[in-house]
Amino acid sequence: MTSLGCDKNLVDTEMMLGLLASEGYEFTDDEEEAEAVIVNTCCFIGDAKEESINTLLSYGERRRTGKIKALVACGCLAQRYHEEIQKEIPEVDAVVGTNAITEVVAALKSALEGRTGQFLRGIDETPVSGLRQLVTTGGHYAYLKIAEGCDKHCTYCIIPKVRGGYRSIPMETLLKSASDLAEQGVKELILVAQETTLYGVDLYGKKSLPELLKNLAKIPGLYWIRILYCYPEEITDELIEVIASEPKVCHYLDIPIQHASDAVLKRMGRKTDQASLRAIIGKLRESIPDICLRTTLISGFPGETREDFEELYNFVDELEFDRLGVFPYSQEEDTAAAIMEDQVPEEVKNARRDELMELQQEIAFEKAEEMIGQKLVVMIEGKVAEEDTYVARTYRDAPNVDGYLFLNTTANLMTGDLVPVLVTDANEYDLIGELCDE
Repeated sequence: MTSLGCDKNLVDTEMMLGLLASEGYEFTDDEEEAEAVIVNTCCFIGDAKEESINTLLSYGERRRTGKIKALVACGCLAQRYHEEIQKEIPEVDAVVGTNAITEVVAALKSALEGRTGQFLRGIDETPVSGLRQLVTTGGHYAYLKIAEGCDKHCTYCIIPKVRGGYRSIPMETLLKSASDLAEQGVKELILVAQETTLYGVDLYGKKSLPELLKNLAKIPGLYWIRILYCYPEEITDELIEVIASEPKVCHYLDIPIQHASDAVLKRMGRKTDQASLRAIIGKLRESIPDICLRTTLISGFPGETREDFEELYNFVDELEFDRLGVFPYSQEEDTAAAIMEDQVPEEVKNARRDELMELQQEIAFEKAEEMIGQKLVVMIEGKVAEEDTYVARTYRDAPNVDGYLFLNTTANLMTGDLVPVLVTDANEYDLIGELCDE
């Protein structure tokens, strides 16, 4: 099984693996050995769409030559382009929509029996939840999807059309899933959704992420709870207070702001402005002095002038985010932004991205240097072969997107162990440390 795109997609993949395992299917990571392949696709931006199509084409070649007996496409690309996929890539035997992942067993069975089909459901139906996840992240951390879909309708984004409107997953279901993950050995739980800050509004009539965090923190075996994808305008004082006061909740927040020019934010359909961004970032840093803030930006959005870009550049320079990523604007069909005037040339989008990333590199290196001398608890990720060095993450590092701490020690440590470390040096984005007393 190949899972592409975001960690929300990975949760769907793990639930499908759980369903397949319960039916007796065995898994391999060797495509030469596989009899069937399932691809969980993404179509969020152009590059992701291209990767998904190329992956299906590659496996399609193996399907055509008989090296595999069945090929199933799932996920966002499959939902959005189900007709086109089966027409243009006839080697795909079955297509499973984003809200129909419980049909994966039936889809694979029909494919192996030589029948093609589409397994689709309405994207605004009750989201799939509560299924046992077969954790693929190594076992010590896992993602928990707390809601499906989005109601924001940003002008550049296709998600509401492939994932539906915002639907929270009931709290009791999430607590049961989290307990199950903890029993499997998960120590770090990472909360994900298209937007985590609005959790519960549709079910309970209020933003219920603070209450969810308090309840998750009561689960034995969980040590870190990390929150991703918080829209800045939805962050409440209550949420800040829980992050500040609950020891298990990491002082880390992912706030995708996308831009800082009011003119661009308005064209993006964002519900905030630069003054509000400054206010919430200031409040977070005042309330939680050691908080690590991550954000993502879009360069070259339609109509972005040099002045707009310089406003964004100066904002990043002044605010000094701990972690930051930049994506050149991707012109996605069926979005309002795709037909806006003043589309920015690709080379300009890329050049502006590079300018921002060069600035952020300087900021990140300085912030890494500032960590020297601090004591932190780190989570062991693995060991460097043939060396007395372990790879670890601090509370400031989400898996696969942030940096690492390299721990030099002859101690015998295991993946998932939490140990106290003194930061002794910094190497660009990464830290170096040694074991210390708590």
